[in-house]
Amino acid sequence: MSKAIYVATTEPNSGKSIVSLGLMHLALGKTGKVGYFRPIINDYGPGEKDNHINTVISYFGIQMEYNEAYACTRSEVVHNHNQNRGYETLDKIIEKYKAIESRFDFILVEGTDFSGEGAIIEWDNNVEIAKNLGIPAILLASGVGKTLEELVDNLYLAYDSFTNKGVEVLMVIGNKVEPKNVNLVTNGLLKALPDDILVGTIPLNPTLGNPTMKEIVNELEGEVLFGHEYLNNQVSNFSVGAMQLRNYLTHFKDHGLVITPGDRSDIILGALQANLSSNYPTASGMVLTGGLIPEDPVIQLIEGLSEIVPIISVHGGTFSIANKVGAIRPKIYAENKQKIEASILDFTRFVPVNALAERLITFEANGITPRMFQYNLLKRAKGAKKHIVLPEGTDERILRATKELIDADAVKITLLGDSEEIKAKARQLDLMINFEKINIIDPVHSKYFEDYANTLYELRKHKNVDKAMAEDLMGDISYFGTMMVYKGDADGMVSGAVHTTQHTIRPALQLIKTKPNVSIVSSVFFMCLEDRVSVYGDCAINPNPDAEQLAEIAITSAATSLAFGIEPKIAMLSYSSGTSGFGEDVERVRQATEYVKERAPYLMVEGPIQYDAAVDKSVGKTKMPDSEVAGQASVFIFPDLNTGNNTYKAVQRETRALAIGPIIQGLNKPVNDLSRGSTVNDIFNTVIITAIQAQVG
Repeated sequence: MSKAIYVATTEPNSGKSIVSLGLMHLALGKTGKVGYFRPIINDYGPGEKDNHINTVISYFGIQMEYNEAYACTRSEVVHNHNQNRGYETLDKIIEKYKAIESRFDFILVEGTDFSGEGAIIEWDNNVEIAKNLGIPAILLASGVGKTLEELVDNLYLAYDSFTNKGVEVLMVIGNKVEPKNVNLVTNGLLKALPDDILVGTIPLNPTLGNPTMKEIVNELEGEVLFGHEYLNNQVSNFSVGAMQLRNYLTHFKDHGLVITPGDRSDIILGALQANLSSNYPTASGMVLTGGLIPEDPVIQLIEGLSEIVPIISVHGGTFSIANKVGAIRPKIYAENKQKIEASILDFTRFVPVNALAERLITFEANGITPRMFQYNLLKRAKGAKKHIVLPEGTDERILRATKELIDADAVKITLLGDSEEIKAKARQLDLMINFEKINIIDPVHSKYFEDYANTLYELRKHKNVDKAMAEDLMGDISYFGTMMVYKGDADGMVSGAVHTTQHTIRPALQLIKTKPNVSIVSSVFFMCLEDRVSVYGDCAINPNPDAEQLAEIAITSAATSLAFGIEPKIAMLSYSSGTSGFGEDVERVRQATEYVKERAPYLMVEGPIQYDAAVDKSVGKTKMPDSEVAGQASVFIFPDLNTGNNTYKAVQRETRALAIGPIIQGLNKPVNDLSRGSTVNDIFNTVIITAIQAQVG
């Protein structure tokens, strides 16, 4: 996985470009391939591009296309938010980010600018994006117009907001600080923030705060009459030439912009002559208002001057044009190398770059968010498509999930049932399913029926199953679907939307059976909580496992966890922690924990341990201070089915967590059970996980 950093600001006009340019320069000096990504950009007209993206890609020669470097426009984000479809924004951002992640050693992710419609939701968006991408953040705020206390409080609140959502903050930066206050701000931030947070304070740089003539031309939609080659001239001040020349010259300042009507030849020529004179300051440019162009003799005179500054013509009166110039917010763009180099220099001088580089290199993401987990599942499933059979082919939820799965091109699907009945049901539901991409089998009338019945007879005749019984059983959709998996005509099966768990599991135990060295089939749920994904087992199959069975469930659950990208830290749950409790139930969990340590010494396991000590760092530190699992468990093994089933349902309902499962573990080939209350989303996710189980074997 590539290293990355998320740059977020608390407000507009914070000078975020300084940090982005400095980070790009730092990253390119430490690693080979660096990418750049903006999750959300402003809306632009035809032919227009985001300046941040264009500047970074152009100046640093990043090997990316413009369209690869962003995910959504502001209007798309606002629309999805208003329609309660914010998850679509997040999914698209994750997809675009993951598409470039594999190509680069490091990715700079730049947050939004807090400008225009939707600014009110941008802070939450930035936090959610950083959290779901699993990358640390650098936070900055501008010191302009703030007291020391206001700037420090602003950055501390930002830090607190990110960390409370599980995003690690590596550094905070106070930007645009008066040079005399740099040390004051640095000390204030160091005092307010934890010791491990890096602090930078960048002073206000006039070079970066001044607009260029190019920006003035663009903002005023002006026509350049002279001096195209000097449009990068920076403007530090402006003055209006409305008085007589002798009086105006007293207002002439270095790097100033002259604003005057286009018919004021005296001001125009006088200002140009002053620019050439060693007795007067140097001008940066001139704006001619009113849409008036100097007469030909004046034009000829200007053309003959040895030195020239940009002269632009604009429509609009002198007063309104002066106001527009005063309101211009300067930007850094690709052609203005002076500003870019000044930004990089300031970043290098006023930010602890060596310490930051070390943090970036050593950062490891803690856990995985539900959206990223689901994205990774879908990506893995699509990477090597497997064939999944769904026996309950006429169920509405199964049909809706089938359409989503086929549209996502994630798996190959076989539905069991009468073909005409299934298609009629789809038409009734107004589902536009492409049945050319789906295999439909009516078990009793299929070409497989006789072979499957004979195979069942051979496998079960020692259990007094005769051929007639085998044919009768093979007419059952669960037996037929399981036999498809056993024979290799499908890679996995998902059932249970309208049937009991026993109806799904019994054929699998009889035909597919358990893996070598596995004595018990168990189940887990992937519990997709707000900021992490946890594994709960066993919540669906085994009512009262003994110590050895609990240990095997734990070891198998850890293997499932690892197979799906979740580092297993196993909590063997009980009503007491450590040595504090006694009783048969506690001793059973204590013994199971010892079995896990003996049989899988490579696993991190703790038990007996209470749920609060397993998930809450402060409680875990208090009750079990030496534990490597307490407070950070990811795999939770419940002592019995009653506890596990009730706990997962309580967590699911009270926190609105997505519970994916039950996922059955221990079988030679994947067969998974659905709850009869399953939603379309539950079925979709279970099929995807079944396909991945088929990939890993």
